[in-house]
Amino acid sequence: MQQVAAEAEARALERKFDIVVLVSMFLAILSGFHIHQMLTAGDWSFWIDWKDRMWWPVVAPIMDITFPAACQAILWTKFKAPIGATFSCAGLFFGQWMNRYWNFWGWAHYPLNFVFPETLLPQAIVLDGVLMITNNFVVTALIGGELWGWLFYPSNWPMIAPYHVPVEYYGQLMSVADLIQYQYIRTSTPEYIRMVETGTMRSFAGGVLGVSAFFSGFCSVIMYFIWWYFGYFFGWTKFIKHSKV
Repeated sequence: MQQVAAEAEARALERKFDIVVLVSMFLAILSGFHIHQMLTAGDWSFWIDWKDRMWWPVVAPIMDITFPAACQAILWTKFKAPIGATFSCAGLFFGQWMNRYWNFWGWAHYPLNFVFPETLLPQAIVLDGVLMITNNFVVTALIGGELWGWLFYPSNWPMIAPYHVPVEYYGQLMSVADLIQYQYIRTSTPEYIRMVETGTMRSFAGGVLGVSAFFSGFCSVIMYFIWWYFGYFFGWTKFIKHSKV
């Protein structure tokens, strides 16, 4: 009886230890991914008026495929668990909303519909699905990485569509997002006073979104390869044979 009770207690402690490890991994990925995302694609993620059709679909997907690729390398090679991209993007999504709620809205008093983050969960599910079906990270990079860039804008379009409605303000035609930026001043530097889609890429077939999506997908493939090897390197384990004394 004592042995049975000891085994049950050991299994309970083992489950608790697994929970602690999973929560610690989630918080570590959350913090690292969130800091990386803020330093690389920060403004395009922070403000609704920066979510345009030219640079946002290029910068955000390329910078955001990094941690999902690294997490896939670790979880797939070590545990055969095709959840690396979804796990990391769920952590980023949770961290972004905590930041937007407590920092941007709670402290700076920006409205949430001005600073809400983009979602990466649809692309992450597709990326994990491609890895699970193909069982090959090269195919996942070529197909999943390309789909990552292509699906970014369509998956976020339902959230940002109302802010691309044209309005007239003092004789100037602009979008709702541009109108909001004039009502909430963020800094004195001029780069924050911008108009959506200012640039020359629209000369390609009269639209910029297709060019941005294809370029984003191509660069996401390259970034996936690089960060897959980062994850594989940092998750590499080696067992040393114990020498007899």
